[in-house]
Amino acid sequence: MNEPAEEIDPVLASALRALCARKAERLLALDLRGMAAFADYFVICHGTSERQVQSLAEDVVERVKAETGRRPAIEGLNGSEWALLDYGDFLVHVFSEAGREYYRLETLWGDAPRIDLAPFES
Repeated sequence: MNEPAEEIDPVLASALRALCARKAERLLALDLRGMAAFADYFVICHGTSERQVQSLAEDVVERVKAETGRRPAIEGLNGSEWALLDYGDFLVHVFSEAGREYYRLETLWGDAPRIDLAPFES
């Protein structure tokens, strides 16, 4: 079951637009409502280099702040294979390709409904 784009939280929608615009690799948004107490959504993607991982995360932070005024708690942004942006009700995970394959978060939440990303692609 995919949630209609008009029902997506504006902050989450802003993050998804940023990642779509920057061509994040294998972008995936999972609806964890009713499945996890710590977040309503997981956004997972990867970049092809350490610099792209950093750039994707920075673009999300900048766009979300510009469009909504919200700022995340940030982990691992510089020199890391995994950047985590915590917006409270949703988490954005930006991995290196190797890091994504190692942690395989999407398989841990394989039963979670996926959000249709087509409305966020430009």
